Amino acid sequence: MTVQARRPAWRDGLAVLALILAWLAATAWMRPLMLPDEGRYATVAWEMLRSGDWLTPTLDGLPFFHKPPLFYWITGAALSVLGPSEMAARAASLAGATLGALSLYLFTRRWCGPQAARRALWVLLVQPLFYVGGQFANLDMLVAGCITATILALAHAALCFEQGQPHRRVLLLAYGLAALGVLAKGLIGFVIPSMVVGLWLVLRWRWRTVVALLSLPGLVVFLLVAAPWFVAMQQRFDGFVHYFFVVQHFQRFAADGFNNVQPFWFYPVVVVVCSLPGILWARPLLARGYFTASAPRSEVRWLMVLAVGCVLLFFSLPQSKLVGYILPAVPPLAWLIADASVVSGDSSVRRRWWWATLVLSALLGLAVVVGLALDQRHSRRSLGLALRAQHQPGVPVFMLNTYLYDVPFYARLQEPVHVVDDWSNPEIARRDNWRKEIADAGKFAPDVAARLLLTPEALPQALCRQSVSWVIAAQDQRGRYPFLAQAEAVYTASGETLWRVDSRQGAQFTALNCAGTPNGG
Repeated sequence: MTVQARRPAWRDGLAVLALILAWLAATAWMRPLMLPDEGRYATVAWEMLRSGDWLTPTLDGLPFFHKPPLFYWITGAALSVLGPSEMAARAASLAGATLGALSLYLFTRRWCGPQAARRALWVLLVQPLFYVGGQFANLDMLVAGCITATILALAHAALCFEQGQPHRRVLLLAYGLAALGVLAKGLIGFVIPSMVVGLWLVLRWRWRTVVALLSLPGLVVFLLVAAPWFVAMQQRFDGFVHYFFVVQHFQRFAADGFNNVQPFWFYPVVVVVCSLPGILWARPLLARGYFTASAPRSEVRWLMVLAVGCVLLFFSLPQSKLVGYILPAVPPLAWLIADASVVSGDSSVRRRWWWATLVLSALLGLAVVVGLALDQRHSRRSLGLALRAQHQPGVPVFMLNTYLYDVPFYARLQEPVHVVDDWSNPEIARRDNWRKEIADAGKFAPDVAARLLLTPEALPQALCRQSVSWVIAAQDQRGRYPFLAQAEAVYTASGETLWRVDSRQGAQFTALNCAGTPNGG
């Protein structure tokens, strides 16, 4: 593009960037963090900011290596600027959604024209799955944005090479984006883009392009961005590489199902349902002549179809399926819906139905957000705020047979909590839940785990050593822990109660059997 043409393109890109951020962030503050995912990842980022250790993610003060650190870095930076708020906790997801949407717009604008770019962007932004995912604080949207941007950067480099245009700079960008995808959620950050673009080139018999995309400088960029954190963690924690790659990648992918076991057809159904009503415009995709358009639109159509198909197939293979996993399929599907709606023809009636479809999709996404804001059963924000209002620095907090991920975030706790459970139970290793996460994290720091992870038998002595302690437990735990009957119940919400335990008071002293136990007095 000429310099004169490039300047309007940059202004257009900045305007689109502002539009995307304004739309996605407009309701990101409305609802509390949901358990478990949002509370977990926001609290890990809060601990990173609180501790000042920006290398090692921790969950309750224990090294947490289920996922790499990019989400925590972005979220921690946002928390340092905006404070511990829901908007800051969702900054990484907003960044991922913005990256994916802006990449789709710029790529389409370059190869299919401004009108097609605007149409694809509108469809993507009002997709309920994309809209909600863009303001849901977990890793799925961040890695989806990185994967989308990587695929489109690689495809852009390939098309430029095939037309004899400069392509090396954007190729280096693609390798860097792939590295960010690895730091966002692991190997899928480059596996899925490689699979999509590789298959796209092979089916088009572009072997020279395949070779052209294999870049030694790009590999250097990839390693410089992605490798240092993994090397540092392996140096700090023996067994990190095996746990992160073998256990959290290959074993989870091949296992019978860590959680939410679903049939093979689960994701295709989810994609269709969550794309309503826009998917109704996609019927021309099944027409025989859809892929016979002139270049480069035909090549782009094949790319988008393969992107949707590869993502659905890849994540349909394991039995464990979560809805957020297929977010990388949403941008290319939105492009196909927008493109198919043009193929269907243009008339005043169709235009009215088209805008009605966009409005209805937007209203559906907004309805989901409002519904989640009204239904707060999956949040313990009120409990965390109650603890924050009365907690004093240095006073320990105990959680009995539970770990409420979002409470440390909302209470702004400066120290990890003590978690009480039967940590010798072999069932912990067989179930993918908070117990397994904390137990796995404790293996990387056994000394810290010995101090923080207590058994029910050790709890009374730990409480007796403190003058005042805070205890959080479900109401039905009073039968298992009789001393709670003598403690002061400060706040109760959603079946969880916050108790104030004062081991100096006579009734609580007796209930805890503190006689002869050294304590703060």
